[in-house]
Amino acid sequence: MVGRELLALLERRRFPVAQLQPFSSGRSLQNVRFRGRTLQAPAIDAKLLSCCQLVFMVSSEEVARRFGPKLAAGGVWVIDDSSEFRLDPKVPLVIPEVNSSALNFHQRLIAGPNCTMTGIAVAGWPLHKAATVREVRLATYQAVSGAGRDALTEFFDQSRANAARQTLAPDGRAPIWPCPARRALPQPIAGNVFPQVGSFDPQGHCGEETKVARELRKVWSAAHLRVSVTAVRVPVVRGHSLAAWLRFSRPFAPQRARRLLRHAPGLKLMTANYPTPLAMAGLAPVFTGRLRPGIDARELCLWVVSDNLLKGAALNSVQIAEHILRKGWLKRP
Repeated sequence: MVGRELLALLERRRFPVAQLQPFSSGRSLQNVRFRGRTLQAPAIDAKLLSCCQLVFMVSSEEVARRFGPKLAAGGVWVIDDSSEFRLDPKVPLVIPEVNSSALNFHQRLIAGPNCTMTGIAVAGWPLHKAATVREVRLATYQAVSGAGRDALTEFFDQSRANAARQTLAPDGRAPIWPCPARRALPQPIAGNVFPQVGSFDPQGHCGEETKVARELRKVWSAAHLRVSVTAVRVPVVRGHSLAAWLRFSRPFAPQRARRLLRHAPGLKLMTANYPTPLAMAGLAPVFTGRLRPGIDARELCLWVVSDNLLKGAALNSVQIAEHILRKGWLKRP
């Protein structure tokens, strides 16, 4: 899904592509549309990849590990959307609105961020620069599309099955649905929420919670930042939402925070209303609202929504490529 969003963005943003070579797993015949043409997407070919100036990797950690370092060592720019290299100290983890300065002409392998972490990284960055965030507490409400196409299909199948059974009991009580089939997700997702995104470690943290904490520290260059995350999967198609509590090194007035957020790149502050994933789906910026005081003068609370397939993945990768292009590090076709 991210790959198709990426192709649409390259076309819509008029990125200068002389020749596009799409690839797939090769397990079945795959075609993609680009600039009015249908292109076949065969299995990955290392030789063809090595002839490219720029490679977007929107695949698994195994594929990234197998091809990414070799391509970069051969002079190819590689922007990887998997989690394989995000915490590698030699590989920049880049969100252009936050840390484009991490890009380096001599390091051509670049990691894209976790789609959940991106929202708080962009929304919290202007505030962190102004008053140094010491602690971040997050409750994330993550869309099903973040788990991939199979999870989304499962969500739709479960929703149809539940809708067919949705009748009131004779005594007027709401129905209790039986557990629908599940394969891609650990629990039924239609009409449900569950606090697990990824597998659990021995301490009881799930994978997404660990990733968000570690990646936020790297992107903000804040090794001592305390981050606590509860990751929740919700029955939403696209758009991750975050409830965030930021604790600063000194008192920080909400009025000052609003002034900073109004002019922050890649961010849209909503004051008369608040963002929702349904309303913000398909839109580029990170949206924030409900900015308010916390338990004391050093804490602020805010609500953040961003499209996980766009700014959380495909758009961020294209923005990195555009930055490299502006630097003159890519030859224009």
